[in-house]
Amino acid sequence: MNQSALLRPDWTPATVALMILGFMVFWPLGLAMLAYIIFGERLRGFKRDVNQATDGFFAGCRRSHGRHRPHFSTGNVAFDDWRKAELDRIEEERRKLDEMRQEFDAYLRELRRAKDQEEFDRFMRERKNGRRDDNGPVAEYQTP
Repeated sequence: MNQSALLRPDWTPATVALMILGFMVFWPLGLAMLAYIIFGERLRGFKRDVNQATDGFFAGCRRSHGRHRPHFSTGNVAFDDWRKAELDRIEEERRKLDEMRQEFDAYLRELRRAKDQEEFDRFMRERKNGRRDDNGPVAEYQTP
C-alpha cells in the first residue's frame, strides 16, 4: 500500500487516530491534523498559488533593483550617456569610501592594540611592584 494513501486528507481511521493522538500529546498537533483533514485537498492549490505569487514578486524586485543589473536603454542616447557617467562616478565614490572605511578600521584596530598593550604593561608593572617582599625579589607562590 502506498504511504501517502494512508495519510490522505480525508476522514480515514489513520487520520482520525493521528488527530486524537495529537490532541492527547499536544493540542496544537491535534488541531493541525484536524486542519489537514478538513483543508488538505486545498493545500496543493494554495501552495501553487503562493509559489507563483512569490516568484512574481521576486522577479519584479530583480528587474527594478540591484546593483549589478544591466542598465536598460531609454532611447535617448544623451540621457543614457549622462546616466552611465553618473552611475560610474557614484560607483567610484562608493569604492573610495569603502577603502577609507577599511583604512579607518585598521587604524582603530591598531589604536585598540596599543591601548591594550599599555594597560597590560601597566598591570605587569603594578603586579611586579606589589609582590616584592623585604628581600627584594619577587615572592614565589607556595603550594600547601
